[in-house]
Amino acid sequence: MATVILVRHGRTTANASGVLAGRTPGVLLDDVGRQQAVRTGERLAVVPVVSVVSSPLERCRETAGYVLDRQEGSPTTPVEEGISECDYGDWQGRTLKELSAEPLWATVQGQPSAVTFPGGESMAGMQARAVAAIRRHDAAVEADHGPGAVWVAVSHGDIVKSVLADALGMHLDLFQRIAVGPASVSIVRYGTSRPEVLATNTDSGDLSWLRAAAPAADAAVGGGAGHE
Repeated sequence: MATVILVRHGRTTANASGVLAGRTPGVLLDDVGRQQAVRTGERLAVVPVVSVVSSPLERCRETAGYVLDRQEGSPTTPVEEGISECDYGDWQGRTLKELSAEPLWATVQGQPSAVTFPGGESMAGMQARAVAAIRRHDAAVEADHGPGAVWVAVSHGDIVKSVLADALGMHLDLFQRIAVGPASVSIVRYGTSRPEVLATNTDSGDLSWLRAAAPAADAAVGGGAGHE
């Protein structure tokens, strides 16, 4: 059971101005986002990761660069279309304030499994391709590096939320209950019996415990002793 660290990109110019960037090219980290990404890179520096997989969009590749800057080894650096931002179609480039007045907005909030963005993709389709990509890379990392390997996937808020919802066994309609902040770190370990969600939406804290060998596949009855 390899371990995947899910990192959302740092804050962007679009985030700061309340615009739904989607797949718009040229959306970059702002000063706050760069500082966030630096801090995330520093947190992950104590973890020898074997791969840093990124969405193809610039804001994720920038964030991945800050993670790679602090790694002493030579992780592989694949770019993965499967964890690219949701295709918001006609919603892309519009302000969240404007979009909140759209009839579809309430469905996005309460029943995302029923949403297909006009001119774009469905949220169910977004989750399916993102989860498939993460699980595919995770299986490849474990096959190549063993069950104690740790790797990083740098992606987008809705993508990370949908992957976490799947790992938690939650219906997609509940995924808006999950918060994923800019440059936050969430951690999932896919086991033979079930995924184990080790952390969600963290922006501080020591991660050196991830250097230890992976635990046994079975869940510890009573909760176990945790990590040191």
